[in-house]
Amino acid sequence: MQTLLSRFIREEDGSTALEYGLIAAGLSIAIVTVLAQIIATFSRLKAASAAAGN
Repeated sequence: MQTLLSRFIREEDGSTALEYGLIAAGLSIAIVTVLAQIIATFSRLKAASAAAGN
């Protein structure tokens, strides 16, 4: 049992994959947030343009 526990503690493959997953999740959230802001800005510009009669 001691051998299994020490081998589990030394294993780093799972933690590396978890770190990459967290990085990917963070980037995904950032991209979605930026795209939502861009879409909202274009929607406001389109509404302002329509209101001005262009």
